[in-house]
Amino acid sequence: MTNSVYKVIELVGTSSESWEKAAANAISKASESLRDLRIAEVSAMDMHISDGKIEYYRTKLKVSFKFEGHH
Repeated sequence: MTNSVYKVIELVGTSSESWEKAAANAISKASESLRDLRIAEVSAMDMHISDGKIEYYRTKLKVSFKFEGHH
């Protein structure tokens, strides 16, 4: 394994269906602009409730990707 550096960011995904879909939505969107996504760790899950019903699920993720700094 070579010496590598990874950057970790937080993302929050949402879904009207589930926490799993909320996480998948966050990763899908992040992968449009970030390369080499490596690990995603769920750090929190919650939901927005309106009139006694779940309106949407939210999943907070810590996502790492390979850091490619300038030399």
